[in-house]
Amino acid sequence: RVTGYCSLADIVVATPGRLTDHINQTPGFSLTQLRFLIVDEADRMIDDMHQNCLNQIVKAAFQGENDSGSNMLFQRTKPGPLTAASSCSPQIPLQKLLFSATLTQDPEKLQQLDLFQPRLFTSVYSEKNRDGAEAEQNANNKYTLPEGLSQCYVPCDLNSKPLLLLYFMLKMKFTRVLCFTNSREASHRLFLLVQAFGGVTVAEFSSRLTPNERKRTMKEFDQGKIQLLISTDATARGIDVKGVNYVINYDAPQFIRTYIHRVGRTARAGEAGVAFSLVLRIQERRFLRMLRDAGIQDIKKHPVKGNSLKPMVQQYERALCKLEKTVK
Repeated sequence: RVTGYCSLADIVVATPGRLTDHINQTPGFSLTQLRFLIVDEADRMIDDMHQNCLNQIVKAAFQGENDSGSNMLFQRTKPGPLTAASSCSPQIPLQKLLFSATLTQDPEKLQQLDLFQPRLFTSVYSEKNRDGAEAEQNANNKYTLPEGLSQCYVPCDLNSKPLLLLYFMLKMKFTRVLCFTNSREASHRLFLLVQAFGGVTVAEFSSRLTPNERKRTMKEFDQGKIQLLISTDATARGIDVKGVNYVINYDAPQFIRTYIHRVGRTARAGEAGVAFSLVLRIQERRFLRMLRDAGIQDIKKHPVKGNSLKPMVQQYERALCKLEKTVK
């Protein structure tokens, strides 16, 4: 237009890097009238290299003039104490909304986000919280988990972990299970082993797959064609996997944030869900302390007797031989 560019979009969805590319390189692209800046997975924005991107985006939103050089009717200044001078011209406020299941409470890190009069909102409300003592305890918890989530851990040794997974799938009849490992090599190996054992519709999900393969796998899992999806932490964040009944931490997570994001894949949007963690006996004390330090108290011990696994051992050993040949 004669007056310059006008926006044809109400909402722009972007990765931080791509957005800064547009700010720096696209003629007429301006954020001077941006009203809401929404940052999903805000803890990652703070932790990694994208932090500089956030500064550039905010700086672009507060530029007083657009690229054509004409003064805007509504100026925008950074928020601060209200004074006579600051209230002279009409303001377009910029509101930041940060979303994360594990947002840091470290004041030094939060300072980087340059928040003005911040407010903290949590998505979980419980009738139980009406009791003052419990409400106070919940306020002290660092993380809030879904209301319908049940948490269990299974003490085990390294050799029995694959058998435990097969026991849950075949004997306990678990369905729509998302199983997490700590590496893509472990995911691939476990996938081949379960496939060699038979009786379970299984798939893997990791950076080994192409984008099209990932899309197809996720679609089949959504449709119920795959009962066990073995994954790295690629699916622990940002992906809404529908209808997950069980999350199994095949490899116990080393960090509390990883645990929160993994178990948060089930019991979503008010549904019920169960999270099982297979914990080596040598890891048990550290694992429980990590949860306790995060204010998570309601995890139950769920031991599985060795006798329950014995009927599967012979077939399991045959599957191991098959796996060895496949790997070679």
